[in-house]
Amino acid sequence: MSVEVLDESGADVDVSSLARLSRFVLDRMRLHPATEMCVRLVDEPTIETLNRQWMNADGPTDVLAFPMDELLPGRAGEEPPDGYLGDLALCPQVAARQAPEHRHGVGDEIDLLCVHGILHLLGFDHAEPDQQREMFARQTRLLAEWHGVREGQPLHQGES
Repeated sequence: MSVEVLDESGADVDVSSLARLSRFVLDRMRLHPATEMCVRLVDEPTIETLNRQWMNADGPTDVLAFPMDELLPGRAGEEPPDGYLGDLALCPQVAARQAPEHRHGVGDEIDLLCVHGILHLLGFDHAEPDQQREMFARQTRLLAEWHGVREGQPLHQGES
């Protein structure tokens, strides 16, 4: 899995960890090993421009997802197609403002937004209550696995 992380934000973000998290999620979602994507960390004026241009919404937002090849999560026993999953635009400054609301640190908020964005790239949405429950449950599970915690016990498998 190839994940490019471009830091244009001016914030202090661990881009290596973000790339590892992205590859972990792609692996857990059973995407083809040749799948590619890009995470672009941007400042508030840039995310605000992108939000207006692509979402017709005013003001800065936290993360925007731009799917490309419409890849879907793989299924056990099936060979998934390879391709370019898409791009994320993520704003660490907005994440820093949101982190206290969610009662965790900025790094955890950035991780959450990255996973959230990847799920959007994979076609998940949260417009309807059922969709929201499914997407947020998957997001929570992926983050718990990433942090090595399942029901309070460390995972005994290596990082993907």
